[in-house]
Amino acid sequence: MLAAERRDHLLDLLSREGKIVAKDVAAELGISEDSVRRDLRELASEGLCQRVYGGALPVSPAVVDYRARQTVAPDGKRKVAAVAAGLVRPGGALILDGGTTALAVAHALPRDLECTVITHSPTIAAALIEHLRAEVFLIGGRIFKHSAVACGAAAVEAAQNVSADLCFLGVTGVHPEAGLTTGDAEEAAMKRALAARAADTYVLASSEKIGTASRFRVLPWEEISGLITDADPQDPVVTQLGARGVEILPTD
Repeated sequence: MLAAERRDHLLDLLSREGKIVAKDVAAELGISEDSVRRDLRELASEGLCQRVYGGALPVSPAVVDYRARQTVAPDGKRKVAAVAAGLVRPGGALILDGGTTALAVAHALPRDLECTVITHSPTIAAALIEHLRAEVFLIGGRIFKHSAVACGAAAVEAAQNVSADLCFLGVTGVHPEAGLTTGDAEEAAMKRALAARAADTYVLASSEKIGTASRFRVLPWEEISGLITDADPQDPVVTQLGARGVEILPTD
């Protein structure tokens, strides 16, 4: 099989199966695992897959820059945001992560809702200026411009001194095996710090993130209260997560 044919085969397998196991492909095609790994490195360098130990997973489309992410699945993000906003009770305290789906949550909160919002996103803090009954606490630190959030040691330390009823966490990848992932190590650490300070943590994931993975793991499934997604309830990944005991909050 020519290199171009192997490439097409790998991409087709990734689309159909949601993962590539290098040793299985090598056995199927009668080639060495080194050849498969070399092919996967090339695909990964083009942004077509996320390499993991033993193979590869679909890459998340949510790792592009903040401005570009605003145009990705806006309807799905609004649906997810509406469900999330409905969980916030009057007088409650909410930790709101950064990102475009979390920004949609900020817009979805009722203007007259009395609540406390803690965020490390200047963009989200600004979006809540017109919510006159919402107390807004902004966690500072080094601004990670890719997601328009504060990260780093100062931000993590500040996060350890807050607490809330709910945390809404954004991720770039949701996969049964890879777990909840994002594309930056410091951002992943900040998300863990925020989630640790809430009684319940819900992950916000519009459908394009389901079944994909990024480089850095955020949290294991056992540490979240539920997943809010507009993905089809019959989606194989959603079904697998439900079978693992993950509470799925659909948007329909």
